Amino acid sequence: MINTKIEFIESELTGLRKQLKEHALYKNLQSTEDIKVFMESHVYAVWDFMSLLKAIQIDLTTVSTPWIPKKNSNLVRFINEITLAEESDFDKDGVIKSHFEMYLDAMKEMGASTAKIEDFIHQISKSNSVEDTMEDMDILSSVKEFVLYSFSVINSNETHKIASAFTFGREDIIPDMFLKIVAEASSGNDKNFDSFLYYLNRHIELDGDEHGPLSLKMIEELCGNDDQKWEEVLVVAKQSLQVRINLWSGIEQALKNHKQELV
Repeated sequence: MINTKIEFIESELTGLRKQLKEHALYKNLQSTEDIKVFMESHVYAVWDFMSLLKAIQIDLTTVSTPWIPKKNSNLVRFINEITLAEESDFDKDGVIKSHFEMYLDAMKEMGASTAKIEDFIHQISKSNSVEDTMEDMDILSSVKEFVLYSFSVINSNETHKIASAFTFGREDIIPDMFLKIVAEASSGNDKNFDSFLYYLNRHIELDGDEHGPLSLKMIEELCGNDDQKWEEVLVVAKQSLQVRINLWSGIEQALKNHKQELV
């Protein structure tokens, strides 16, 4: 029965996934300059993914003292395995870093600006809210929409909804999305993005082979036989994919604008 519910959700998401897989953004990623524009907006999605992950970890594991064992050790293992790789993986030089830090390294290697995202991190590290900080930033409206949606789900404090955004809006679609980006980036004439390609290929490897299946199991464990939770998971999954499509469209338009400015 549970597997059937997962299959139903997957079938309901087919159209939105097709829009993502066939999005015109990918064809606009043809040079290092294009990738730089892409990364300067996409980096916020890389960052807020970690907040989704941490929200789930806080709910499913014990992250305070005194330590108390959780009843569902399967879920504890699922989320800890994912966290281990996302927060402390090996970069292309064998140095342990979070995937967000790897992404920043790739941006710097390519010459993309990290000033805005680093200022954003600095502001929220001073206990400024994500919402207020985002509102004041000079970034794409589609980036703001994307991040603010993620935090609206996090602030629901309902683990199955957060897991849905994490699984169907992130982990479950990343292999398809990133395979497209790798194909387009690799077909260009400018090859100055080794760290970025390493990052993408590492995500494809982890999310396709390990994290994606683990995340689906997590959804099954969280929802069980609760029909309302399954319905809410589907709603969040659809909304998460739609804001991703909107993000891609916003970046695509930014790329077009940038190229016109260069003419």
